[in-house]
Amino acid sequence: MTTDPVAPSPVDAPPPTPPAGAPDLPTAPPETAPLAAAPSEAAPEAPSEATTDTTTEATPPARRPRRPRPVLLLVSGLVLGTVAGGGVGYAIQAKRPPTPLPPVQVALPSYPAGALDPVVAAAAAPTPLTIDGDLRKLLLTAPSGSTAWGDYPDTPSWITAGELAEHEGRTAAVFKQLNTRGFRRAVEIDWKQGDLKVRVSLIQYTADRAAEAAARTLGRTLEPFAPEANGGYEVDSRASYWAETTETFYGADAVAQRGTVVMEVKVFGTRPVSPEVVKDLAKRQWERLA
Repeated sequence: MTTDPVAPSPVDAPPPTPPAGAPDLPTAPPETAPLAAAPSEAAPEAPSEATTDTTTEATPPARRPRRPRPVLLLVSGLVLGTVAGGGVGYAIQAKRPPTPLPPVQVALPSYPAGALDPVVAAAAAPTPLTIDGDLRKLLLTAPSGSTAWGDYPDTPSWITAGELAEHEGRTAAVFKQLNTRGFRRAVEIDWKQGDLKVRVSLIQYTADRAAEAAARTLGRTLEPFAPEANGGYEVDSRASYWAETTETFYGADAVAQRGTVVMEVKVFGTRPVSPEVVKDLAKRQWERLA
């Protein structure tokens, strides 16, 4: 039995013989059939068809030069400038000669050269009180037929700064003002006659704060009740309310200063007070201070 010759397969065929004089080339490994990929594994990508020079190894591409960061340069410049400036300043200061400090001076106490002259000392002392003694004797007395006005004294009596401040609507402010402006003492008398209620007060300040007494007569538009009086009177044309009540009243008051003493005369009525009433009371009280 005879068979026809079969051409050899590419795998079984021997490699071709290079011609004489040709350089030796590396032989490629025999091709093998690719293995079947598992279902869970992805097939490898096909190799690139780009041809490479088999005689030399591939080199990686050259990296671009890194540019310096602006923030780093700025911080470096600030640090170097500070260090250089401090070093230069220290070198300049080190070359200067030291400046000597001034000597410590303490003022010594001084004493009068001779004995104290009593006449000179009396002249330098505060002016003696123009009005002294028992102030109750200088107050007006309640007229005959008058009655007491509530709990207020109907005879000349001493009163404290607190009691004097209670007469005002601004009790706390008046009390503080009296005790910080040289308040010394005060007397008062109150009475009621007909539909009028009268209160007369004498408030005395210390000799070195006599100017504070004048403050009670400032900032008001007053009508004079006597030519020589340092003050005046005022009559209210509108009714006011008594504190914590709905009862109304009309008021009139007079104020004047003599030395360290301030006299105050207040009249309250259920209808407008006659100016002649307050003027007469103020004039008579002023004359008792002369």
